[in-house]
Amino acid sequence: MARNDGIDRTVARNQDLETPADVAKVQEHNEREKDSYSNQDIVPERTSLNVHFKAPMDDYVKMFEQMEQDGVISTRGLKPDAVKYGELIFDVNSAYFYNHGGYEFAKEFYADAYKAAVEIVGGEQYILSAVMHADERNRAMSEALGEEVYHYHLHVVYIPVVEKQILWSKRCKDEALRGIVKEVITQVSRSKKWESKPVLDEDGNPMLNAKGKKILRSSYSVLQDDFFHFMRVAGYTDLERGERGSTEEHLTVTQFKVQAEQQRLEAVTGQVAQAEQNLEDAKAATAKQKKKLESLKKETKAAKTIALTVQDIEAMGKKATFGNNITLTPDECDTLKRYAVNGIIANADNKRLKEKLASAEKTVSIWKQRYEAVNEKYMELKQKAQPFLDALEIASEKVRAFINSILIRGKETQEHEHPARKRGQDMEL
Repeated sequence: MARNDGIDRTVARNQDLETPADVAKVQEHNEREKDSYSNQDIVPERTSLNVHFKAPMDDYVKMFEQMEQDGVISTRGLKPDAVKYGELIFDVNSAYFYNHGGYEFAKEFYADAYKAAVEIVGGEQYILSAVMHADERNRAMSEALGEEVYHYHLHVVYIPVVEKQILWSKRCKDEALRGIVKEVITQVSRSKKWESKPVLDEDGNPMLNAKGKKILRSSYSVLQDDFFHFMRVAGYTDLERGERGSTEEHLTVTQFKVQAEQQRLEAVTGQVAQAEQNLEDAKAATAKQKKKLESLKKETKAAKTIALTVQDIEAMGKKATFGNNITLTPDECDTLKRYAVNGIIANADNKRLKEKLASAEKTVSIWKQRYEAVNEKYMELKQKAQPFLDALEIASEKVRAFINSILIRGKETQEHEHPARKRGQDMEL
């Protein structure tokens, strides 16, 4: 599954089926032999839409045994615990198929991918089963788009084989035959099938490192390259090769889904945290504007109080006996002048404060609207994330430790059994 960066990438994953139990489990999953599945994304009503490019004639183990009896493959010299089965999984992100028409396009794409698998395996006769799954729902895309979106991918179960030359031994009575090829057998060999290959220079010679040793390309990197180039040649030029240096193609289905759900939860939780921060910012800004408004109201009240002294001024003076003239005492004249000046200043301040008051009331209204909008968005995100948050709250430390132990044990097992992957690891997401 590709990253969410808008780029469509090819992914080819190879996994060993080390035990009969592993083979049986893969067969149950690929052939949909169970009545119910713990994977809630599987939609049984769509299982009939799954496409077999090669349907198994029997169960995988019996097919292997029959091929051995018929001489198609040989287990000569094979250790009892040797890996005899492998599975290739070819994949592209769900959005790629959704944008190209969905199911019908996926069938065409994986028909060509199956041709690539035949070349990679070394022949169709070594493939036990090849099936495209069309019944697994992409939950995240379905929820985001408000319609059902399915994740199309191809499972190919095969037998890893190589051609091996059997020479006449030194014990051969005919000296002329010693060292000459006696026969060529198709040997089951996982280690030789996925041998790391040397990196070649422009002249086709192996490149060496500082210590003079050959630089090797991981077989998984070669697998990624082969699949990508094959699909490009087949006409799918709008695809990119999967990212290098990734180990995600070696995760089990369960491990991958656990990580995917954790990443999805982190994304939603991050949105909730951001909404909470925006809400707090809006609350703080609203409170600040309210304080400013209260201060302006107080200043306005003081200005109005000063303006009331005009009434005192109007009561000053006595009307003269003759005519309409008003007489003032010297003290009243001084008081009148003082209040006249203060009145002009008070009127100017009062006008200014009224303008500031109106502006502050408008600002408070704007911030109130912003606060309500952020609060509404916060509640939506919180409701959306609540199932995940509740699950984390309820889950005990033992459950989390159990999941982590599965991931760690899987990683340690892979590193122990496949030390070559540590050198020059070049794998695909």
